[in-house]
Amino acid sequence: MFGEFVPILIMMALAALVCTVMVVGSWVLGPKRITRYKQSAYECGVAPVGDAFVRFPIKFYLVAILFVLFDIEVVFLWSWLTVFKNAPLDYQIFTGIALLIYMVLWIIGDAYVLRVGAIDWDESASLAPEKLGEVDLLRSETPALSGQTVEAR
Repeated sequence: MFGEFVPILIMMALAALVCTVMVVGSWVLGPKRITRYKQSAYECGVAPVGDAFVRFPIKFYLVAILFVLFDIEVVFLWSWLTVFKNAPLDYQIFTGIALLIYMVLWIIGDAYVLRVGAIDWDESASLAPEKLGEVDLLRSETPALSGQTVEAR
């Protein structure tokens, strides 16, 4: 019985060995020069601006909830439909009721996400102007991302 799993265990051991050799090899053979430039944060080729702990709107979480609602719905419905069409009548009735309950809960979750405005991406209606980066043009020439303003001449 244990002999059936030997090829899988050998494959896992080889995968672990290859990963270890690659990580240790890059550490041993790689350059060790540490510079200020290499230690700085990297932000898509742009110099980092501001603090790393910036709060962002809760709408990102709400969109994630909406994605999970749609994703789970598709996974559940696809597997249910493949079995439902050839199933006995008592199974179809039981799972049909379960599906109805699920769809009601899904619609309630979807209605919640729509009611709180998760899909409305117009942040100017939900965020304060100072969080949007808008600055009075009479007081500054560039948007103050770090909270500093440049006085006009």
